[in-house]
Amino acid sequence: MRSPAALALVLTFTAGAQTAPFPKKIPTQGISLTDVDRTELTAGTAALRTEIDALARDATVTALLPDVEIFHKAVAWSLADDTFYSPKEIAFAKHLLAEGRERAAQLRARKFPWLEARGLIVRGYRSKLDGSVQPYGLVVPADLDLSKPTAAMVWLLGRGEKRTELAFLSEREAGPPQLTPKGVITLVPYGRFCNATKFAGEVDVMEALAAVRAHYSIDPLRIAVAGFSMGGGSTWHLATHFPGLWCAASPGAGFAETPIFTKANAPGKEIRPAWEQLLWRHYEATGISQNLFNVPTLAYTGELDGQKEASDLMDAAMATAGLKLERFIGPQTAHKYHDATKAELTTRFEALIGKGRDAVPSEIRFSTYTLRYPESSWVRIEGLEKHWERADVRASRAQGPSVTIETKNVSELQVMASSGRITIDGQQLNNTDTRLGRRLKKTEGKWAFASTAADPSLRKFPGLTGPIDDAFMDAFVFVRPSGKPLNPELGTWVESELTAARHLWRDVFRGDTPVVADTALTDADLATKNLILWGDPTSNKVLANLLATGKLPLTWDAKTLTFRGKTYDATRHAPILIFPNPLNPSRYVVLNSGLDFRADGYTNNALQTPKLPDWAVVDLRSPPGPRWPGKIVDAGFFNEEWK
Repeated sequence: MRSPAALALVLTFTAGAQTAPFPKKIPTQGISLTDVDRTELTAGTAALRTEIDALARDATVTALLPDVEIFHKAVAWSLADDTFYSPKEIAFAKHLLAEGRERAAQLRARKFPWLEARGLIVRGYRSKLDGSVQPYGLVVPADLDLSKPTAAMVWLLGRGEKRTELAFLSEREAGPPQLTPKGVITLVPYGRFCNATKFAGEVDVMEALAAVRAHYSIDPLRIAVAGFSMGGGSTWHLATHFPGLWCAASPGAGFAETPIFTKANAPGKEIRPAWEQLLWRHYEATGISQNLFNVPTLAYTGELDGQKEASDLMDAAMATAGLKLERFIGPQTAHKYHDATKAELTTRFEALIGKGRDAVPSEIRFSTYTLRYPESSWVRIEGLEKHWERADVRASRAQGPSVTIETKNVSELQVMASSGRITIDGQQLNNTDTRLGRRLKKTEGKWAFASTAADPSLRKFPGLTGPIDDAFMDAFVFVRPSGKPLNPELGTWVESELTAARHLWRDVFRGDTPVVADTALTDADLATKNLILWGDPTSNKVLANLLATGKLPLTWDAKTLTFRGKTYDATRHAPILIFPNPLNPSRYVVLNSGLDFRADGYTNNALQTPKLPDWAVVDLRSPPGPRWPGKIVDAGFFNEEWK
């Protein structure tokens, strides 16, 4: 039987004349609790919550409060969602509440023994995205000298549809992950549950790593990344998209792209729209395989594993780029590590971590499809000629201070170089500025040094690129309407989509979306968050005010919606879009959309990709479906100037 909180969420989600289809539920529903167990756990979570609230009033300990809150959240969410899967988990929940009370008492006494502990440690942090508390696990070797800079490895987990916070903490207290190199602090991010480090899952890895680096002296040149199965797919993604961060990578199985792994283009399947196929490139590793030029990569797969395909594809892609993938294949092994092969791989991995990466590599080869992923080591792309087409940079340093760069589809970039000659695309520029870091901009085919001051013009740059889903890679707030909509049908659709978006975020990204009424938005929200506006100009005052500036690319009243030179019947259509906020152009405003993957993303991590581009117009007469919020009348991308 569902708890009252979970039941209320489902009823809200399915209310109304038009509803989005309820997707596969993950985490799945668990076993029923006895009244005795439910009463005991409910009382325990309430008591721990009281202690946490008291500690929150003490500014001297609030920075460490997430280390206590992780225990409360793990039990409270499993209670609310009915996600206990065995009597053993019920017993472990009681253990977690006791552990939470113990840490709370230590925090109250200004004692923090877990900060100096060795072995298996669980900790937490508060995410900038939604203010949620997220857990992570650590393995700190007993013989490691923490007075010196130490190496670190990020281990990325495989898919686990029942891996709630409670299950995650149980795993992290039970033993180390499958691969644990010697002499290394191992970080196991929760990854916000089951998403292959996409969207908030990716941010979770970086936030957890930042938390570890804030407490331990981590050598920035000796940070490695590895994972298996879904974690192998995560490793392919993070290794290729953040090549300047890692000294080595070891993806085990997993996937490296979307269409082949998911058979999305197989005969008989619905042809995906052109914009969606372009957006597969968002998390594609094969197309940017040359980014592993400075990231030694040890790929593992079992000889009989169907996910060997990812290594095969990356092997071929890297060969095309002139690179050689180092492979380890477990003989006659399916989807698991072969013991002897893993031992061989671990020895090689430890050697690479010990060696570390070059702080200033003599050559960089870097590709990207979006400025969401703009840099490698001492080169950062600041502007593209066209998003979602591959951009390439090949840069090298000579013995002296001179730098040679070749580019494709790049309009602006920053080079961390001091005085000396810069040759870019055959054009020589004499860099006499002794400051480290020069910005170069191409205008009408000619490169010149550019100012490093903020550019006031409206353009796409790192952190402001689209598509719609990009708004959920930083702090955001849902702004819900308080007034009446232009028409009841639109109001019903908005409420259904808003509720579905909140439901998906809680399910897949393990947080509650921040929500404020349009009448309660603060200046701090406006300054620091992406605004997700729900409703229309009549129902949402914030949206009405932004439209009144004339700086949003549409007009909208009770009868007509005009956008990109086309006029639509406003009683039947609604816009979905992402755009720079006219009142704070360094942040986004989004109309009527949460993360836009839907039911299919619950069942396959590789399908958790952006489904809509920068804008779309929806026909409200068609009900939401498993892939779309209604019939998409038109959709597309803004250009590099947001036009």
